[in-house]
Amino acid sequence: MFELFQYDFMVRAFLAGTIVALIAPSVGMFLVVRRYAYLADTLAHVSLVGVAAALVSGTSPVWGAMIAAVVSAIGMEQLRAKRKILSDSILAIFLSGSLALAVVLVSAKGLPSANLFSYLFGSITTVTRVDLIIMSVLGACILLFIFFFRRALFLVAFDEELAAAEGTPSGVYNVLMVVLAALIVAMAIRIVGALLIGALIVMPVISAIQWKKDFRTTMAIAVCFSLFSVYAGLYLSFILNLASGGTIVLLALCLFILSVIGKKK
Repeated sequence: MFELFQYDFMVRAFLAGTIVALIAPSVGMFLVVRRYAYLADTLAHVSLVGVAAALVSGTSPVWGAMIAAVVSAIGMEQLRAKRKILSDSILAIFLSGSLALAVVLVSAKGLPSANLFSYLFGSITTVTRVDLIIMSVLGACILLFIFFFRRALFLVAFDEELAAAEGTPSGVYNVLMVVLAALIVAMAIRIVGALLIGALIVMPVISAIQWKKDFRTTMAIAVCFSLFSVYAGLYLSFILNLASGGTIVLLALCLFILSVIGKKK
């Protein structure tokens, strides 16, 4: 069972997976409460523009994904706050437009589509030591921020007017919330892939909500579900030669089905 840890790339994959599994549902909890779960999928597609631009320019795809995701997240939140365009319309525009732009960038430079393919569905062999260091630092900062400002984030996610009545600057926390989601998407794109990261952010949270516990317990259950999905998914993908991202998400889906069945009983 532990023979896979003799490979350095698997050790890096498990460490990176642990970071993502801890952070993804922690931020996903606030997105689900805010009914903004579709944001993760949109940011994942937007991050592909950054990846494509980085591949074309020969720079780091991780940094490219982060910059593209963060800038787009702030832009989408500003459009939503001004209420000039409906939220679901904003997400649809950014999602479809960014995916098209990423494909055009790669094809215009004549790069092999396989370069972008690994970021669509994830590839554990592409996680480098530098990526792991970046993920560790950002992951620690995100977790600390969530820990110290969890009450304000929840208030803003649950009811912006209530948060404003208590003196919480909802506009600032709304931007910070989408920026956190953007950073997670960019970090996880190597492990799960752009097309599947949204599921890892949202699905463990929805599964945990089925058990109808308080907010803190629900978040803890979501993190446990996320860790199990990542660990079991990476292990099964290694021994069965399966795609890591798809395996992780399928296990998260199984946990959701079991949670729904358990709720009924």
